[in-house]
Amino acid sequence: MEWNAVLFLGAYHGINPGMGWLFAVALGMQQGSASGVWRALPPIALGHAAAVGVVLLVAGLAQMVVPLPVIKVTVASVLVVLGLYRLWRHRHPRFGGMRVGFRDLTVWSFLMASAHGAGFMVLPFVLAMSDHVMAAGGGHVHHATAAPVPWMGVLALALHTLAYLLVLAFAAWIVYRKLGLAVLRTAWFNLDLIWAGALVATGLVIFCF
Repeated sequence: MEWNAVLFLGAYHGINPGMGWLFAVALGMQQGSASGVWRALPPIALGHAAAVGVVLLVAGLAQMVVPLPVIKVTVASVLVVLGLYRLWRHRHPRFGGMRVGFRDLTVWSFLMASAHGAGFMVLPFVLAMSDHVMAAGGGHVHHATAAPVPWMGVLALALHTLAYLLVLAFAAWIVYRKLGLAVLRTAWFNLDLIWAGALVATGLVIFCF
């Protein structure tokens, strides 16, 4: 179930215009070429992966000295706060005369994924998978202080990023070729609202279990 959740989150992040394909489409339209869309995808995916990876790394290091229940409460609190903030304040991104390079797109994607709480959404599932692997391996480390399995986080990040990139590329291509940015007059708010609700719901589930 956790693997499916990691892949699903990657796909959902990819379909969300606020997570990158909107920027890629806007760049393609500004340059008048589909190559602008394709060139934007690798740095956007890299920035997203970095944002998720930083959260997983920091949580993994923290869990070596901080009890797992404290980590879970912290993650749940961050998710709820981020979700409520997104519900309270959502904006359409504005474009105009953009001139951005690989580094600019990577940093932008990192900041957007961080602001959306992407890493904190993936983290609970990575922690759960680590617990299952340790239990299956007959580990005797106490549940409250057990450190996550490093390769599990790396694999989860790779699969999440792959699902994100595939859906990101598909959404950007379809919108650029078929729909145009006019579709975002309705789609942007709906996806942002769903994402904010998902943040709050996930945080509350972690609190309860």
